[in-house]
Amino acid sequence: MNEHVEQLQNQLDAVDQQLLVLLYERVRIAGAIGQLMESLGLPKYDPSQEKQKIDGLAKRNPGPVDHAALEQLFKAIFALSQDRQQAGGQRKLLVSRQTKSEDTIIRVKDAIIGGSAHVLIAGPCSVESLEQMRAVAAAMKSVGAGILRGGAFKPRTSPYDFQGLGLEGLKMLKEVADEFDMVTISEIMTPSQMEAAAQYIDIIQIGARNMQNFDLLKAAGQTNMPVLLKRGIAATLDEFVLAAEYIMSEGNEQVMLIERGIRTYEKWTRNTLDISAVPLLKQETHLPVLVDVSHSTGRKDILLPCAKAALAAGADGVMVETHPDPQAALSDAAQQINIDQFYAFWSGLYGSGLYRGKM
Repeated sequence: MNEHVEQLQNQLDAVDQQLLVLLYERVRIAGAIGQLMESLGLPKYDPSQEKQKIDGLAKRNPGPVDHAALEQLFKAIFALSQDRQQAGGQRKLLVSRQTKSEDTIIRVKDAIIGGSAHVLIAGPCSVESLEQMRAVAAAMKSVGAGILRGGAFKPRTSPYDFQGLGLEGLKMLKEVADEFDMVTISEIMTPSQMEAAAQYIDIIQIGARNMQNFDLLKAAGQTNMPVLLKRGIAATLDEFVLAAEYIMSEGNEQVMLIERGIRTYEKWTRNTLDISAVPLLKQETHLPVLVDVSHSTGRKDILLPCAKAALAAGADGVMVETHPDPQAALSDAAQQINIDQFYAFWSGLYGSGLYRGKM
């Protein structure tokens, strides 16, 4: 008796295996049909056709499965096939090289980001005063660096740390930029800040902590302003690229990516600069790719070699935090370089032959 049961069980296992093979084959064929239908400009799924198939199967049903159970079973099978059809005809990402083969080049006033030129974005972590901003802007202008950064809305780990001057800081940033004929960039934290901030800045920055703030990404996508999107502190490249896709899917094609280091177990640097992200992002997307050497390292002594490495890897530019008196800075004092160090950084980068910015 036990031997007979075992034989029947083996037969049942064999039938189950055949069902799996047939199910795989059906799903494969459905996927091929979906791709062909899409190429012909026809809908991949027709609900009425599905009902006709189920009714036809019911008429030929030899039993013992009743009509309701048969309908439920084949609806589940058809659902699997439909998923395969959708996967087979999946939309190409707007950020992808498959959608656009040539590099995206973003022009903001006299600044060109992407293409053959490199850009250097510099400025303090936080806008603190007009005098502070003028000192940095004057140094930048003297060497031809034209994109001035400065934080006015500061997302800080501790609620007791300096949170920025808000709108007043953006007004200072614009006043100094107008005085020195420079492009401004600053971080926006919420969609509600977008309209007011647009009066004072030329480029919206979305910071690492907000990389997956989807409402903010959508709001940035609905503007006509360039957006600099920072990689999240623990974000994969897939997540980073899809965050950029959120912006572009809303209609804004002026998107730049910036690698700013990711969180690892390493303690010698503030974060770990993922230099491999640069060629990968350049290869997979058509967007400009930059590197923030200040946040990725948190160390002044290795900013220059890391910037050289970024450019050698194919980056379209670098960002470095600069402050007239870093020791007195209200945020990120340890990683900001002073004016003399900025000149040395510029000279080292330009003298390396890698930097192709305006002198």
